[in-house]
Amino acid sequence: MSRVLIVEDEQHLAEGLRFNLEAEGYEVEVLDNGEDAFALLTAKPGAFDLVVLDVMLPGKDGFAVASELRQANQFVPILMLTARGRPEDVLQGFAAGADDYLPKPFELAILLARIRSLLRRREWLQPAQESDPNVFVVDGRTIDLNSLELRMGDETLRLTLMEAKLLRYLIEHEGRTVSRKTILQDVWDLHEDTDTRAIDNFIVRLRRYLEQEPTRPRHLLTVRGVGYRFVRESGAA
Repeated sequence: MSRVLIVEDEQHLAEGLRFNLEAEGYEVEVLDNGEDAFALLTAKPGAFDLVVLDVMLPGKDGFAVASELRQANQFVPILMLTARGRPEDVLQGFAAGADDYLPKPFELAILLARIRSLLRRREWLQPAQESDPNVFVVDGRTIDLNSLELRMGDETLRLTLMEAKLLRYLIEHEGRTVSRKTILQDVWDLHEDTDTRAIDNFIVRLRRYLEQEPTRPRHLLTVRGVGYRFVRESGAA
């Protein structure tokens, strides 16, 4: 049975979510503030399979909770709920470490589908075979998109689902320049006029993971005025 933590300060909504999720067979716990949620999740790593996290919480908001969890190396899947559905807010949620984002009001069927989709992530975390198409080697670093890990020697870094999704997209388009707008549409499914500079923050993080000298990238290249190009062999740049 999957365990879900709901962090929502609107009591009627929290209890409604609890009722419906328990009816679907999930084990559910509810908290109404970010401080208690962060404390519980860091004190009991692995106790929950998913967090449904409201953005507009008293005190520590959902963005801060997600960001601090990722900084604490807690990678439980996070589904953010918010009344703010602007593309900029969606990108802020992903940048904080959310795995999915659902604006309020939402249909219960959509919420349940998103939860099932995120829980399937657990099924991806299986040891990879050498021939696995989800495993890439770049400059001595092994990128394992099954386990959302980047390994270099004895060091292992965890990727968020959205970091892995962006990295997969760039690798699949190796050698081709992809625009920021195209990335927004294909990776984040955002089709409105959005400030594409948010993409740059993700690229900066990925360069810290992949590049020997992040300020002088050899693999994640900037194409000025357009977007980015991934090059596996640095000599091809």
